[in-house]
Amino acid sequence: MAGMERKPYYPPDLRYTREHEWVRLLEDGTALVGITFFAQDQLGDVVFLNLPPPGTRLTHMGKMGEVESVKAVSDLFSPLSGEVVEVNREAVEHPEVVNADPYGRGWLVKLRPSNLQEMDALLTAQEYEAYIAGKG
Repeated sequence: MAGMERKPYYPPDLRYTREHEWVRLLEDGTALVGITFFAQDQLGDVVFLNLPPPGTRLTHMGKMGEVESVKAVSDLFSPLSGEVVEVNREAVEHPEVVNADPYGRGWLVKLRPSNLQEMDALLTAQEYEAYIAGKG
C-alpha cells in the first residue's frame, strides 16, 4: 500500500475512545473492539499484537494489550468492561490487516460487555473527529 493515500474515515455507528479505540455493539449482545483509522495511520505498519486471551476480564479504559508497529509499541485500552470471548486470530497472525481494514477484518477482540452504560462515556464519530482535529 506504499504511496497510496487513504482518506480517514470514522463509521458513524461506532463509539470511540480518546485513546483511539472503537467499539461496535453486535446484535448478539457482544461487542467488537479495534483501533481507529487515525491510530493505525499514526502507528504505521502494524507488525505484532499482544491481545488478552478469551476469559480475560477487562475494565472500562483499562489496559487490554499492546500493538507494535515499525514506529512504536502502544498500549491498547478497552472501551468497555466485560469478558473477552474471542480474539481475532487473523489479526494476530497477519497484523497488517489492522492497517488494511481497521473497522472490518482488522478488529482485535470480541467481548461480552458487563456495563453498557459505559457507552455513554465514549465519543460519537463526530466528537472523535473533532477531538483528533484538535490534536493535529
